[in-house]
Amino acid sequence: MQVWHILIIILVLAIIIGNVLLIKHSAKMELKKPNDKESASSKKEKSPN
Repeated sequence: MQVWHILIIILVLAIIIGNVLLIKHSAKMELKKPNDKESASSKKEKSPN
């Protein structure tokens, strides 16, 4: 095998491992439920009136 074959394989493995770690990290994150007051204020800010 040539050197550039090995470099491509290492790059692909690094991308795959990075994506798996990112998915694991995002699975541990908690999503906040917006309160009614927060959603109402964000709707007012977004409306172009």
